[in-house]
Amino acid sequence: MTEKVETIEILKAILKTIDEGIHAVDAKGMTIFYNEVAASLDGLKVSDVIDYHVLDAFPSLNQDTSTLLKVIKTGKPIINQQQTYTNFNGKRVDTVNTTLPLLVNGKLIGAIEISKDLTKIKQLSEKLLDMQAQFHKARPKPVTHGHFASYQLADFISADPAIEQLKHLLIKVSQTSSPVLMFGETGTGKEVLIQGIHNQSPRKNKPFIAQNCAAIPSQLLESILFGTLKGSFTGAVERPGLFELADGGTLFLDEINSMPLDIQAKLLRVLQDGVVRRVGETKGKAVNVRIMAALNEHPVDCVKNNKLREDLYYRLNVIFFEVPPLRERQLDIELLARHFISHYNHTFHKQVKGITDEVVQLLCRYRWPGNVRELKHVIEYAMNMAEDHHPIRNSDLPRHLLVTGKSQTETSIVPLREALARREEELISTALSKTDGNIQQAAQLLKIPRQTLQYKLRMKT
Repeated sequence: MTEKVETIEILKAILKTIDEGIHAVDAKGMTIFYNEVAASLDGLKVSDVIDYHVLDAFPSLNQDTSTLLKVIKTGKPIINQQQTYTNFNGKRVDTVNTTLPLLVNGKLIGAIEISKDLTKIKQLSEKLLDMQAQFHKARPKPVTHGHFASYQLADFISADPAIEQLKHLLIKVSQTSSPVLMFGETGTGKEVLIQGIHNQSPRKNKPFIAQNCAAIPSQLLESILFGTLKGSFTGAVERPGLFELADGGTLFLDEINSMPLDIQAKLLRVLQDGVVRRVGETKGKAVNVRIMAALNEHPVDCVKNNKLREDLYYRLNVIFFEVPPLRERQLDIELLARHFISHYNHTFHKQVKGITDEVVQLLCRYRWPGNVRELKHVIEYAMNMAEDHHPIRNSDLPRHLLVTGKSQTETSIVPLREALARREEELISTALSKTDGNIQQAAQLLKIPRQTLQYKLRMKT
């Protein structure tokens, strides 16, 4: 086997392992590569498509509707095109496709299409939107505690003077309709405060709808926020977006720095005009929605790093608040720990008697990168370990907390391998805590492959 042929075979083997559909054709439209993922999406076998012309393999297409043939004809890429279609097995499939020309020395030799399957995500998103729409339609009259907003400002537990001052200011701003922008590290309790503003406001009996912008693929976020018009893209149906569902109330956009810049531009227009346009619609609909947004990075850094449009920042930054991290709220650590002990005593039907002074000191020394959320998880772990009628002791705490606490007060020498193992365990635990146990996201934080993290976790058990 020549080196060139071997390289081609290696590339084919690599492409077969990718979890996205790949379909490549030559300049005449003949299929030269088609992987199993693409075949599964289309309800076909690889042998049904490979070595066949696109129009022979997919008779419902023509020169104008085939994106592969269109790219061959124009030489221009088609990026992130939504498609909804019924495959050969009669199953509805939702994909986002990117089709690129293949060039060698400036000469077009074919085209490749990469398809990402969003069927399950889109179905879940549509079910959620439909449920929200039905809920509001079925309950046109106001309810006493607002829709979906369960927290009051009093639920943000703190003895810190800065937090008490913040809550006092939030009561003031709750009476207006100005946009609110809130910054705080992950786990500081931003949504508790945002919900508290809504439930303190004149809109408290109107909808409160929250959307984490990082939780939805960017290709779907636009249609979820603004809604869709029937026929606006292949398979699109008439569906209101979150702006319409939140009409009269509050829309909370969490991690807005994860929202694509083009959607941020559309959001800016809604903020300026008070008019929302569904995807594919030219005529808009007036909405009365208060926008509140939150970031887990400082907005100035987000603007600088091109994660947040500068014009949107100035439009949202009418009212800006920063929630301090737990490590800067020393008075709150013991208070929150005892609150969570009481909570889990009730939930677990236990009778744990508080915490020892040594545990309090250890908790106060720890840096809490995951903030209040991490503290809650630590106490939950300790409540599983602690004995009834006894306080939580150091031995009941997660190992990484003990290692970190000791490392800040002790300087004794330990074998390098042991020290590295401890540090690795601490970093893994922190990453998992920050991502609520999501292995894929934790691996991304640690900048290691997901398989590596899974292996390390298996080795620990």
